[in-house]
Order: sequence, then structure tokens, then C-alpha cells
Amino acid sequence: MAGFLAAGPPAAAADADLVRNGGFEAGLDGWSCSGGSGAAVTAPVHGGGSALRATPAGQDNARCAQAVTVKPDSTYTLAAWVQGAYVYLGATGTGTTDVSTWTQTPGAWKQLATTFRTGPSTTSVTVYTHGWYGQPAHVTDDLTLVGPDPGGPGQPQLPAAPTGLTASATSSTSVALSWSAVPGATSYTVHRDGAAPVSVTSASASVTGLAAATTYTFRVSAVNAAGVSPQSAPASATTPGGGGGGGGLPAHALVGYLHASFANGSGHVRMADVPASWDVINLAFGEPTSVTSGDIRFRLCPVAECPNVESVAEFKAAIKAKQAAGKKVLISIGGQNGQVQLASTATRDAFVSSVGAIIDEYGLDGLDIDFEGHSLSLATGDTDFRAPTTPVVVNLIAAVKTLKAKYGPDFVLTMAPETFFVQLGYQYYGSGPWGGQDPRAGAYLPVIHALRDDLTLLHVQDYNSGSIMGLDNQYHSMGGADFHIAMTDMLLTGFPVAGNTARVFPALRPDQVAIGLPATTNAGNGHTSPAEVNKALNCLTKKTDCGTYRTHGTWPGLRGLMTWSINWDRFGGWEFSRNFDAYFGG
Repeated sequence: MAGFLAAGPPAAAADADLVRNGGFEAGLDGWSCSGGSGAAVTAPVHGGGSALRATPAGQDNARCAQAVTVKPDSTYTLAAWVQGAYVYLGATGTGTTDVSTWTQTPGAWKQLATTFRTGPSTTSVTVYTHGWYGQPAHVTDDLTLVGPDPGGPGQPQLPAAPTGLTASATSSTSVALSWSAVPGATSYTVHRDGAAPVSVTSASASVTGLAAATTYTFRVSAVNAAGVSPQSAPASATTPGGGGGGGGLPAHALVGYLHASFANGSGHVRMADVPASWDVINLAFGEPTSVTSGDIRFRLCPVAECPNVESVAEFKAAIKAKQAAGKKVLISIGGQNGQVQLASTATRDAFVSSVGAIIDEYGLDGLDIDFEGHSLSLATGDTDFRAPTTPVVVNLIAAVKTLKAKYGPDFVLTMAPETFFVQLGYQYYGSGPWGGQDPRAGAYLPVIHALRDDLTLLHVQDYNSGSIMGLDNQYHSMGGADFHIAMTDMLLTGFPVAGNTARVFPALRPDQVAIGLPATTNAGNGHTSPAEVNKALNCLTKKTDCGTYRTHGTWPGLRGLMTWSINWDRFGGWEFSRNFDAYFGG
């Protein structure tokens, strides 16, 4: 009969994603991670601006879980994107058969998915992800649990993404943010590249503790009982330059080592013949009378090795002329062959006395610490870079602080560690909590940290290095822009030491950081062409030419470049220094 419509069955509850903050855009909101093993990170990510990074340690497999309200006797699909080896995804308390799935191989993002049915009286399940014992950190993103919504009509809806976000620098260390209030939002989460998300209750925020002369990018999401909104469009602000710590250097400085005490195939360069391009000249090297004496000596290259070497008087006069032109001349201690171990207070005091004598005799501006090889290693049980206990580390810190106090605020302090002693600390620190690791791993971190307020420049040697894991949890190899971008990003962003999010090595100021490179292919492994050097500078200071790596900020105040060495640069026709001058307009 016309006009009748057949009545269908009652509509089923609409499927919904029931996980709260499954994209980790609001940090770990809604999640509980065993032993503090989890942290929200901004790289790598699968979608949005954040992901979960969790690090197994000891008997803790880095399990992060969330209880989710579900509908009884219903089918749900659990899925997530993961990166890492032996990463598990599962659900417990289903009332039927608990489920899990896992991936065995690291590398690119992989999606895990599994399906389960709830029992006739089940109203809550626990979803989780975890790694495996002895494995490195793993990453999880875009975790969803899709199925019937137990709440049905009338339940809170996700808020809309905030709009109208503006950012303006209010000082060299702070930025003010504001945006339009979102109807139904009970709070907001502020996201910044390289930092943990921050929760606020109003449509404005003041972000403090930033670095001077640095560009920061912010996004905001809205939060209510239903979950977290998508992030707003980004807004950026650049903090103005701050005072202090520069040691009287130009905004962009070129640092080089001068083979003052020895000869090699690069040829001898007299101090008076060092071109004006070089802003900091490190005299290589002051060396100890023995590894454990602490007694540092410096002499000019013997005439037998360097026939054109100047006299001591000529050398001192040339130093004064460089200083009159605004250059800094430092004594560099150590080097490849100059092992220095300050294992006692007596050797500490001998170091202070002998280094001070060299500075006074030649009228130098400060000290460069180039401890390599086995000069620094951490004792078993010394696991916190913030409170070191190893004598060679504690005594070095005390010695440098004594020299700084003696010579005052104009004292220039630089360091040239290898990546093994700094960035490798992201994965490994000392011999580890159970022993067995190389005790030198990350051993410079406590020295840098304790002296960061006195430090003029850190120029890590981005050469003669193995592959090092960056903040994207990918390995990077020397010789191209990518390596310098990833290694420098770690210094300017900060990183958890040995994956411990409770022990984060804080970022250095950009004016405290220079990139260390070999001047020629003869000077060391990992030579980088001028074109690749410029790409690295473009990425770090302008956020262009970054390739596939995503930096955690933009740092126009990056101090500059260091090279081994002035002598090798002359041997190479001054290619390195001329490229620096061309890039920075010198």
C-alpha cells in the first residue's frame, strides 16, 4: 500500500575512538607509564605534533596504559603506529580473551592492530603499549580504540581547535601567547617544539625559561572531558639577544686551532701570519708531564721541526697584536696525544697552577679544554650528570672554576669534546646502571653542565665520529649537513641522558654553541664540503635546507664554526675560512 515505510531495526550506537589523547598532543594526559619511562616528544611523530617515547630499563619494559570505558558485549579495534623493535600493543580486562600484537623489527613507522570483543558485563578495559627488556627506546603515536560509544547521545563533544593564536617576545627569555577562547573547553595545552606540553586554564600563557636570540614556534589545543582538540595553526616569535657569556666575541665567530707546539704535514703558521678571519685562536697544545701529574707545559715548536718558527718574544708580540685587533688567544689543553687525568686534589692544584702560569706568561685570554681518549671516564655507580662523583670529573670542574674566579668575567672558556663524550649520552651514560658499557660514554656532560654559566663556547668535534642517534631516534653519520644539524639540535634542545626523562641535559644558549669540523680531507675523517656546511647553517639559523630532519627550533644566534685547524685550512687554500666569511659577510 502506497504511503507506508517499513520500519528498520533500532540504530546501533555510533562507533567512536574512545582513547583519550591517543596522539599524545597533550603530553601524557590520560596515560600512566611504568617507572617514569614515558615522555611526549616532538620527533619523530607519525601525525600531529607529538608522540610517546618510552624507554625500557632493567626489569621495566616501559609500559604505558590507559583505562577506557567500553560497552559490554561489543567489538572494538585497537590500533597504533609504532617505531622500534619488540613494541607491543594490547588490551586487558576485556572479559573474553585479552589480546596483543607486536612488531619485531625497527625502522620506519609500522601500524599494529588487533580486535577483541568485550564480555557481557565488561564496562572498562585497559589498553597498553610497551617495549621489551634490554631494547632501546620505542615510539608510539596515533593510538586508537574504535567501537561502540558507551556514552551515547548527550556526552561531551571534543572542543574545536583554538584560533587566533599570537606570539610575541616580552624579553630575551620569555614569550607571551594569546588566542580566542573555545566554547566548551575546560583547559588548554600549549605545545612548543622540543619541550613538554604545558596546561593552562585561560586563553593566554607566558612561556619563560627560553634562550635569547632564538625563534620558537607554538601551537595550542583545547581540552574538555571528551578529550583533546586538534592543534591550532602555529605562531612564532623570536627572543631578542641576551647579555653575558659571549666573552667579547662577535655575533658569529670563527674558531681555529694553531699548531703552535708541533709540526705535521700541514706546515707551520706563525702567529703574525694568521689571517684576520679567525676570531678565536687556540694554541695547540698544552700537555701534561705525565697523564696523572696535572702539570701542564707549553713550548713553541722546535726549530728542528719548524724551521720558520718565530722567537718567543715575536710570538708574544703577535699575540698582543691579535688581541689589539679584537681577537682571543687561548691555550688548548690535551689533544689527541695529551691525556690528562686529575685523579687527586694535588693534581687538580697542579693543573690550576701550571695552566695559570702559561696564561700569565703569554698574556692569554683563556682556556680551551680538549680532553680526548681516556682523560675523562665515569666511575661505576656515577650515574647522574647533575651530581658527579668521579674524581677526574669533580677535580676538573673545580680546577676550571678556580681559574675562572682568578681571571674574572672576561675569562674565555671553550671546550672541544668528541661526540662520544656528549651526544652519545642520549643513549648511554658511563658504564650504565648495571655496568658493562664504555665508562667514557657521555663523560663530558657533567663538566659542561657544571660549567654552563662560565662557558663561552662549546664546539663538539663533529668528525672522527661513529654514527650517533639524534633526537629523532635515527642514527646520523658524519660528512654531510644532516650530521651537523642533528648533533647541534641536541645541544640547543637538550635531551634525556641515557633515555631517563627525569635527568634531562638542559639546552645551551645558541651563542654558546659552534659547530666543529675538519678544514680539509687531510685534517680528519668526516670532512664536509662548503655547500653542505652552508646547508647546516641554513637549517639551524633559518630553518631552510633541513632535508628530512626536523629541528626543534631556529637559532639565528648560533655562534659560528670551529675547525681543526688553521694550519690545515692554509694547506687547503683557506677554503674553510673563506666560506665562513662569505656566509656571514665577514
